[in-house]
Amino acid sequence: MRGQPTVLHLDMDAFYASVEQAAKPSLRGKPVIVGGLGPRGVVATASYEARVFGVHSAMPMAQARRLCPNAACLIPRFGVYRAISETVMGLLAELSPLIEPLSLDEAFVDLAAGDPGVSTGEEARRTGERLRERIRERTGVSGSVGLAGSKMIAKIASERAKPDGLLLIPPGTERELLAPLPVRTLPGVGPATAEVLRRAGISTIGETVRAGEAELLRLLGRAHGTSVYTMAGGVDERPVVADRDTKSISVEDTFDVDVTDRARIRFEVARLADRCARRLREAGRSGRTVVLKLRRYDFTTLTRSETLRGPTDDPGVVREAAGRLLELVDTTEGVRLLGVGVSGLADFTQEDLFAQANEAGRGEALGTPEPPPGAVG
Repeated sequence: MRGQPTVLHLDMDAFYASVEQAAKPSLRGKPVIVGGLGPRGVVATASYEARVFGVHSAMPMAQARRLCPNAACLIPRFGVYRAISETVMGLLAELSPLIEPLSLDEAFVDLAAGDPGVSTGEEARRTGERLRERIRERTGVSGSVGLAGSKMIAKIASERAKPDGLLLIPPGTERELLAPLPVRTLPGVGPATAEVLRRAGISTIGETVRAGEAELLRLLGRAHGTSVYTMAGGVDERPVVADRDTKSISVEDTFDVDVTDRARIRFEVARLADRCARRLREAGRSGRTVVLKLRRYDFTTLTRSETLRGPTDDPGVVREAAGRLLELVDTTEGVRLLGVGVSGLADFTQEDLFAQANEAGRGEALGTPEPPPGAVG
């Protein structure tokens, strides 16, 4: 934990919807919903004007339209959102080399690592306000900023600052802030952990602290119990990690009507595999494990995976692996969703390794000695 609020959390406000409102003046001040428009479409995000009517992300689009019939419902334009995100991340990079992106519209920044670094609460506040102004000037959209001595508290602060605000939580006041909040607020506390705690009569963070560490160890086990108790006490020692690695790249589609035709399913899997490989190449990455995701007519979800001999970004290789995985799954009763992903990411491909091996082989055949370690060509 830090003695000064030099951890900044930025969370863009209703990002996709705000970008659409900034691009189309006629939408400003009006309810906007971004998401899938088909019968099974899901809300990706809703403007604050739409949220007044109860619309929220992950809600079925049909329900959102019933709640807010006058809303403009738009298909996501991810290319546009990525471009705006790159501009925002560029502004963050001007503050510090330690930036930890969480998504297109959210990131942590270690202000103390900047040049010059921020060292006081007042400097942090001024930096946060300037950042918000520059984001609006450059993109036309707003972001909320939280400042604190740790990542957990900075994120809570940005949520409380929404929309279009800034909140600084002085170090030393964390326990008072956390006490009335639900246990799900804590990092690492998901639905299953929250249910275990609820059954023990623990629903708030304050109650978690009062239960004591020994009780949490009994309920959750040593590692998880210790972590939850420490976080509940307002202590979060997690550093801001720059260039946080993406663990996987994937694409998926939900169908308006259950698909039962096997040939159509094969076609869709091949198409998704090509899209996934294209995203890999655009990101300059490759991967070793191909994953097929399938959601059945009854909402049960299956995943199958195959690990290759080495990383690849070749569409044909991804397509063939996904096709093999499909043969392991029964689709006769219908498919609602299909997805193809690649994990085990690397910055090189198997083809690169073969090329390196061939170069080394040619060097040995010609009698070329290996350069000593550290030599520069």
